Amino acid sequence: MIEEKIIHGEKGDLSAIIQRPSIDYRGPIVVLMHGFMANKKLEPLKSIAKELNNRGIASLRFDFDGHGKSQGRFQDMTVLTELEDARDVIGYIHSLDWVEGIALLGHSQGGVVAGMIAGELKDEIKALVQLAPAAVMTDDALKGQLMWRHYDPANPPETLNVFFHRVGREYIKVNQTLPIYERSSLYKGPVLLVHGKKDKIVPYSYSEKYHQVYSNSEIHLFEKENHFLSKHRKEIVALAIDFINVHLGI
Repeated sequence: MIEEKIIHGEKGDLSAIIQRPSIDYRGPIVVLMHGFMANKKLEPLKSIAKELNNRGIASLRFDFDGHGKSQGRFQDMTVLTELEDARDVIGYIHSLDWVEGIALLGHSQGGVVAGMIAGELKDEIKALVQLAPAAVMTDDALKGQLMWRHYDPANPPETLNVFFHRVGREYIKVNQTLPIYERSSLYKGPVLLVHGKKDKIVPYSYSEKYHQVYSNSEIHLFEKENHFLSKHRKEIVALAIDFINVHLGI
């Protein structure tokens, strides 16, 4: 059963898809968060939502503000606005009387947001999965680089064009002081980290650092995998869902 929903957020309406095994389903839900310049219908989230459904688990995937079908301008997006979006989505989930437990899964920048929200909500989140989490964003912003584009980090441009997307100055300034590991480490629940050793966008050392700061995590590194997890996708999807299954008690 697939339902398209509009969730009212602080920055505008968010477009979401809820996928659950049946109309009378009662149980946990996994919130799926996409990465920078992506959307809810792209991989790996699409495959994960499908397999969750096949395994009898509900999911909700949504477009962050300025992405996909959600309202807002991309150039106004920052990780802080995405944290607000995530809070709004989880607030909406609390209004669903059939939901019994929440897990989070995020890819790339969505992995950073998922980790920080888990650290904020703590025991409310039953399990956390981070796929190639882009914690490199702070170091990149301090160096003055974003996806192979370069700028003066002390005086970021008003906008920066990156692959036909216009990134705003505030995005860069926020990234320079973002407490990614400090906030995420407050989450004491189970965490699965997955990263490719051939990731040219986010080095796998950033997942290794997450593994060091968490008190209850496991890490899986794939030798020839890229940032988009396309070479071992079936294996990675199964790994993530098996982890969620165990920790949601399904």
